[in-house]
Amino acid sequence: MKLLTYADRAVALVNTDDHGTGQDYLQCGDDVCRLLPDGWRVSHTVAEAGLPELREARPRLRRVFELAATGRVERATDALNKLLCDFPVSASISDHTTGWHLHLSDEPQGPARSYVTGAAFGLAYTIAERGPERLGLCDALPCRAVFVDTTTNSSRRYCSDRCATRANVAAYRARKRGDC
Repeated sequence: MKLLTYADRAVALVNTDDHGTGQDYLQCGDDVCRLLPDGWRVSHTVAEAGLPELREARPRLRRVFELAATGRVERATDALNKLLCDFPVSASISDHTTGWHLHLSDEPQGPARSYVTGAAFGLAYTIAERGPERLGLCDALPCRAVFVDTTTNSSRRYCSDRCATRANVAAYRARKRGDC
């Protein structure tokens, strides 16, 4: 089990609310199905039922990123610990396709809860193993997407290559105009 990949769930969920454009990409059961990992077979009805729980957890996860990215580590970990209390982790062991390995599971509570449980655990594991500075907010305004910095030297500033390019082009144009 690659525990750091569970943090990608938090990134994906938080970024369904695009602060840069005001778009919300978590509106219906189809959106939930697109969010869930490949291989999760969930009916549209079950996905739709999980929508409120995902939407409730999303700003709480964003808050963890915001606090960590602005150096308020104790507050970030407090917020994350509250999420971990509300979405406790349980594990199961499995031997399907790749040999024995662990899964985080909370299946009796449904896929939405299981998804958020994994997301919160992934952030906790990331902070514990790599440090809170690995949780970031995109520096390209107006984008405020979140990301987990997996670079070797912890230097990531943008959520995507697109935002990095846009910011670099804007800085270049500003220099050419003499704004800097």
